[in-house]
Amino acid sequence: MRYFDALATTLHFRKAAELAHVSQPALSAQIAEMEALAGAPLFERSQRQVIMTELGKQLYPGIQTVLRELHSLEEIAAQSRGLLQTRLRLGIIPTVAPYLVPVLIPLLRERHPSFRLQLRESVTARLLDELHAGDIDAIVAALPIDDERLTQRKLFDDRFLIATSTNDQTVLASPMTQDNVALDRLLLLEEGHCMRDQALAVCSLPSQRQLVKYGATSMTTLLQMVSHGMGLTLIPEIAVRAEARSNHMRIVPFDGEQPKREIALFWRRQSMRREDFNALADCIVESAQKLKVNPDDLITLGS
Repeated sequence: MRYFDALATTLHFRKAAELAHVSQPALSAQIAEMEALAGAPLFERSQRQVIMTELGKQLYPGIQTVLRELHSLEEIAAQSRGLLQTRLRLGIIPTVAPYLVPVLIPLLRERHPSFRLQLRESVTARLLDELHAGDIDAIVAALPIDDERLTQRKLFDDRFLIATSTNDQTVLASPMTQDNVALDRLLLLEEGHCMRDQALAVCSLPSQRQLVKYGATSMTTLLQMVSHGMGLTLIPEIAVRAEARSNHMRIVPFDGEQPKREIALFWRRQSMRREDFNALADCIVESAQKLKVNPDDLITLGS
């Protein structure tokens, strides 16, 4: 049934196999076995697409209900074995995952050797859909997320700093406040990334304003553009140590009030793994603390 759900979600055999963490032949064999039991095709296959049949559509809601109930039983069994003793599927937004995960994984292995963490990196909207569908157990994302179906625990504040090139004397010679960012030179992530909206909010700008010359798909790409003198951008503090190693880039703090985003852990309110989530949150908080930078670090990094 999990293989059916994966194929119904993706309508693509290779992607479904990746989602289900099995080989494509194994998934195809299980789907064929389900169709044999049903006595009719559940999916129409062609070289270009996969389409769910009417019978498949009729069975799908019941299969989803069974999978949800099975997941609830798995959660009960997991809690009986102690903290973080079984697999947990965690989604993390792209502007957090590359920096937090390398610090978090060793800590989890040290504290909880039996724990199996399955990671999923995507934008907030997609992670929320997967969380509500039961495809993942929890997500790390930026506040605010107003959803009564979810429980949240704040993890840490992540302040924004300014990334600019070493040739940008305007920024380096005169500290910027949130009110005087050089808007005509501001580079941001593409639409769909929550940090794009956060950066626009820091600069008090409406998202529909056409001011951004380049919409990058990742923080790394964005900072490469900055290092080549194509503009400036905002960089979250947790990314500084990993990203600010270019000899052609400088990281400087805002003058006065320090803008920030709040990162939190979210999970379904009805989940029975609250203790697991809190134990995971404790490890995330400890890991994030190691990514903080002070003024002396900013002088060293990028020099």
